[in-house]
Amino acid sequence: MIQSARRWGPPLLLVAPSLILVGVFVYGLIGINFSTSTTDMHKAAQSTGQAPVSRVGFQNYLDLLASPEFQHSLMNLLIYTVVFLVGTMVVGFVWAWLLDKPIKGEGFFRAVYLFPMAVSFVASGVVWRWLLNSNQGENASGLNRLFQMIGLDALQNNWWNNVTFGIAAIAIPAIWQLSGYVMALFLAGFRGIPDELREAARMDGANEWKLYRHVLFPQLTPIALSALIIVGHMSLKAFDLIMSISKPSNYQTKVPAVDMYVFKSSFDYANAAAVGAILLVIVAFVIVPYLISLNRKEKIR
Repeated sequence: MIQSARRWGPPLLLVAPSLILVGVFVYGLIGINFSTSTTDMHKAAQSTGQAPVSRVGFQNYLDLLASPEFQHSLMNLLIYTVVFLVGTMVVGFVWAWLLDKPIKGEGFFRAVYLFPMAVSFVASGVVWRWLLNSNQGENASGLNRLFQMIGLDALQNNWWNNVTFGIAAIAIPAIWQLSGYVMALFLAGFRGIPDELREAARMDGANEWKLYRHVLFPQLTPIALSALIIVGHMSLKAFDLIMSISKPSNYQTKVPAVDMYVFKSSFDYANAAAVGAILLVIVAFVIVPYLISLNRKEKIR
């Protein structure tokens, strides 16, 4: 017993502060959030203790999922995530592929591609709000004005003010901002592939397409999966960029995170907590399978 305590005591004492902080401020708050989501705390008086609060079970979740407004928010989240993922992966990979070639000024281009990451979503959102202005014709500005000047009037549109696909327009600045990060991941993957593999494939008669398909792409699969997980969970929690470009009251750009902010601002803590729990479950469906797969690979090694 004493030997066991001497063996495990110091490591446990070392990690105990972190375990306590994570247990209280992560899992503890998740538990409180879930508890709140099962109450009828929809008014300010209830949040201050001036009115009674009772348990309603999963009724808040059922009401939210049956609500056309929240269904619209979930659809917006799906559209935003798909456009954001496809855009960042494609643009990031193309940039990495171009930089992997021996070109002059690689450091300059790498800095240019990575620079948007240094700008906050709030700051870039202010600029993109003007660029994605929906005014057309004589009052056009931003990108619509640019299309007008170069004779591409047909490309003018109402951008994020479109009720059905307006959220896809907000994915454009997100793609611009995070493609550099994906580019850095893929570029590191390209540089990590030994030159001997490329040379051996070329000696075996592989053309450029077969080289990428059978040699390079398989080597980049773990990096692509990591990029998908990282960018995907970021898109699911999108909030600040949307709030900077649009407004919480705009139906066309509503996503669950914005709904949570609106509920909380109106002292509807129960529905705000329920939306937070739904987002947590959605993110868990993305992250947990990846972590399980990663853990299995580590055990095999």
